[in-house]
Amino acid sequence: MKRVVITGMGIYSCLGNNLEAVTNSLYHGKSGIGIDEKRIEYGYRSPLTGIVEVPKLKGVLDRRLRVGLAEEAEFAYMATAEALKNANIDMDFLEKTEVGILFGNDSSAKAVIEAHNIAVEKKDTTLMGSGAIFQSMNSTVTMNLSTIFKIKGINMTISAACASGSHSIGLGLMFIRNGLQDIIICGGAQETNFYSMGSFDALGVFSARINEPTKASRPFDRDRDGLVPSGGAATVILEEYEHAVKRGAPIIAELLGYGFSSSSGNISQPSDVGSYIAMERALRDANVPPADIDYVNAHATSTPQGDTYEAIAIERMFAPYKTPVSSTKSMTGHECWMAGASEIVYSNLMMQNQFIAPNINFENPDEYSQKINIIPETIERKINIYLSNSFGFGGTNSALVVKKCK
Repeated sequence: MKRVVITGMGIYSCLGNNLEAVTNSLYHGKSGIGIDEKRIEYGYRSPLTGIVEVPKLKGVLDRRLRVGLAEEAEFAYMATAEALKNANIDMDFLEKTEVGILFGNDSSAKAVIEAHNIAVEKKDTTLMGSGAIFQSMNSTVTMNLSTIFKIKGINMTISAACASGSHSIGLGLMFIRNGLQDIIICGGAQETNFYSMGSFDALGVFSARINEPTKASRPFDRDRDGLVPSGGAATVILEEYEHAVKRGAPIIAELLGYGFSSSSGNISQPSDVGSYIAMERALRDANVPPADIDYVNAHATSTPQGDTYEAIAIERMFAPYKTPVSSTKSMTGHECWMAGASEIVYSNLMMQNQFIAPNINFENPDEYSQKINIIPETIERKINIYLSNSFGFGGTNSALVVKKCK
């Protein structure tokens, strides 16, 4: 099988709008969580969210290209533009080379609701505007970016709940390994507008710690009371190794393994068995024993059930080796459809800069989290190989194993 490497990265999140800013936030354990006043007006139980600046693309893209972009597609454009630059890929290269795109996204609520409101108020669907259809489809990211960046290869959106971004990278690995593509733009995107998370809030799954926004997301902590929604976009450029070497591309890391499973239980309940199977399969695919993993970026979203089941699975797999574990969601909140991709970027930044970002707000372990080696403060540490977990509603599980390229 062909080797697959990461030659570029881009990030647009509540931790910063570029790789440098995000690295700084990760190192200093800086939270990106705040209060969205519009959520209070709309009737949210919890107005907590990751604060992500909506990019201003007027003057960057012409109107014809901007009109079809939903909010998450705007985020994805910013992350992808940075990733392509990071990989030394320009428009001339894109026009002459077959490049693919696989992006995780599982909603486009704002565009759907705004179009509906126009129809209800005006009784005339023609007033929705020409961009409504392109903004409202789940595939809004891939259909728009494929047009903007002249994509000629595989073009597909992966909708797999909160594992969407991770699965997109795993599938990219499979396409390139099997010789079907040489380069694929992979990633995940998540809208952050107040329309996007109302149904989640209705379930009562969000933290109610509104007086302490930066302390609300507390993965693995005994006193956690729910997750904090967030969003943005993250992009990685996957490339066949020999192809990358031939064009002199900067090689950041090698993608070694992809594991997956379905927990097959309650639609909203996670499973330690499903989590374990995904991790075990990723390690087997990578041909790496658990003892060789230097860091686990946990999915842990700050919910009692989710954190507990993942802690059980991690303890079963890694406890003998005291493998360092942290959830960057303690700083970002749960970035949902983008999380599996952003956490690969976050982990790569740690690997490049030789540190492990903290699981902030981890003050009191519970009976399960005390059995694994959670890192509450930044530590200087060389990372050679890491594993990143992503799990979602409906029992979808994904795990990725990544190795530093020396």
